[in-house]
Amino acid sequence: MSQQIGIASDHGGKVLKDKITRFLKEQNLQVDDLGVPLDSSASVDYPDYASQLSKLVSEGKLKRGILVCGSGVGMSIAANKFPGVRAALVTDEFTAKMCRLHNDANILCLGERVINHDRALDFVKLWLTTEFEGGRHQNRLDQITVIEKVLAQGTAQK
Repeated sequence: MSQQIGIASDHGGKVLKDKITRFLKEQNLQVDDLGVPLDSSASVDYPDYASQLSKLVSEGKLKRGILVCGSGVGMSIAANKFPGVRAALVTDEFTAKMCRLHNDANILCLGERVINHDRALDFVKLWLTTEFEGGRHQNRLDQITVIEKVLAQGTAQK
């Protein structure tokens, strides 16, 4: 397991984010909490929080991160705009394991309003303890990297 992990949420994910943060600290991980405080009642924009954490992962300043919003969908969409980020929306044990094993997901996205919080902790544990399989799966990730580079070049030429 990585020694440091980032976590962030919007207002719709702050309760689950707090539970996950406590769980991570119990696992002796250093947690960089970039999300909405539990005591905040303000409605905020999830792209702001997804961007802050995803930028750190994209730049290699954090190896992994967890994003939580009401459904997990918005966070995953925003996170995947960053080069090198492989954010996976997880809804069960199978997706928690496979997103690491086959996709080397470096950001886990969860929906506070759609999954049981105790199961969410199980998903986090699976995601943290599953290693990337590599092999043919690395070839596919390399293809994604090529796509990112092509898109970046197209943007730079405009």
